[in-house]
Amino acid sequence: MLTATQIRAARALLGWSQPALAKASGLSLPTIVRMESQLGPGRSSAANVEAVQRALESAGVLFLEADDASAVGPGVRLKQSS
Repeated sequence: MLTATQIRAARALLGWSQPALAKASGLSLPTIVRMESQLGPGRSSAANVEAVQRALESAGVLFLEADDASAVGPGVRLKQSS
């Protein structure tokens, strides 16, 4: 599941503002703000979470799952440029 921290970190890696993510995902700015708040994306519809994830991945972000075996939490990174 995508987390609020991952969304904020992904935006930071891309140098995107919240309005830029709203535009890229086709969602409203209040929806993006809410998804990045303590409420997190868990309070949003699956379609909205997918739209944000798709927009960020299309821009080159990779989402990393948590690894409980090595006590590493979820994260983000950028794809290698070709």
